Amino acid sequence: MPIVHPLNQLPFDLASTPENASFTTHQNAIFHSNQSDHTIMNRSLTPFLLLFCSLACLAQEYTTLTNLPYRNQTERNSDPYISERCALDLYHPASSGFATVIWFHGCGLTGGNKELPEALQPNNIAIVGVNYRLSPKVRAATCIEDAAAAVAWVFKNIEQYGGDPSKIFVSGHSAGGYLASMVGLDNKYLQAYGIDANDIAGLIPFSGHTITHFTIREERGIPGHQAIVDEFAPLYHVRADAPPLLLITGDRELEMLGRYEENAYMMRMMKVTKPPAACPRCSHGQPISRLLAWILIAIRLLLQRLKNRNFV
Repeated sequence: MPIVHPLNQLPFDLASTPENASFTTHQNAIFHSNQSDHTIMNRSLTPFLLLFCSLACLAQEYTTLTNLPYRNQTERNSDPYISERCALDLYHPASSGFATVIWFHGCGLTGGNKELPEALQPNNIAIVGVNYRLSPKVRAATCIEDAAAAVAWVFKNIEQYGGDPSKIFVSGHSAGGYLASMVGLDNKYLQAYGIDANDIAGLIPFSGHTITHFTIREERGIPGHQAIVDEFAPLYHVRADAPPLLLITGDRELEMLGRYEENAYMMRMMKVTKPPAACPRCSHGQPISRLLAWILIAIRLLLQRLKNRNFV
């Protein structure tokens, strides 16, 4: 049975959510309770951020490492494009045991560059900004393989920088959200690296496709208005044992055509009865700072859940 925890009954003071936001989860997601009403309205985000970022957090030192390769030397030597694109940046606090957000940039699998979103800094978490190869230089499916390689690298290496591998969250915007969903829902990509996708602490895609990505459809000569759900669609990989999943879109009337509805259907298939969390007056990721605030909320709640279950 789908069970959710009302935000106003959490075992800690959430303080606020983005203005007019509604929060929806599936049975393996953020909250677990016998209640179903979970909407908080008309509150400022600032008190929550002050709660999440304690004075100790803000006073910490942070280190940024750039262009760390996540493909092995043999692979990099085999193709200059792998060496050019298969790299990541790591921003992390000086403390230990911190959570990590892996962030995939958007731009249709055809453009864009790695970034460390400033809205997530500094919050006593690590941020990993990932580059991946792009279509048309490679088939779009290769982007998913690169994304999985980057996630595997973080699982295998974050501990040496002080991070906790049990607190890894995968997120991204638009095409990046699509990659986050595919890596987390289709087990095979991480299995290739000996990683269980179910070990991901949470998936937080922003405005990502849940059907087969339009660039993959374009490669096949399929028009953008023709929806396909196959092995390259997160919807195809809906499963009861998926990692915790929070789907976020822009406003229904401002989003890219069909994007809100795709995500609503995805959540329906995850056996919930309410639509995905929507950011009122946001289009497809604008303003991105308001959408990024959801990551901090989701991480806070998921870490509390893990603690309550004696996972940390």
